[in-house]
Amino acid sequence: MSLNEITARIIGAAIEVHIALGPELLESAYEECLSQELQLRGISFERQKPLPVKYKGARLDVGIGLIWL
Repeated sequence: MSLNEITARIIGAAIEVHIALGPELLESAYEECLSQELQLRGISFERQKPLPVKYKGARLDVGIGLIWL
């Protein structure tokens, strides 16, 4: 599958979640629902991978939402 096809499937899943839920929910609600939608569509991903960030001289491990495999 090409990168464009994968991208289209992921964007389609995100749009489906937004249509179903609408705006104004917490990010955690969208992440949970998007995870379910990606599973239903057979798209492999990982959740909340640590991402080291430097902020004012401190190294912080912050999580990023979803990573598609």
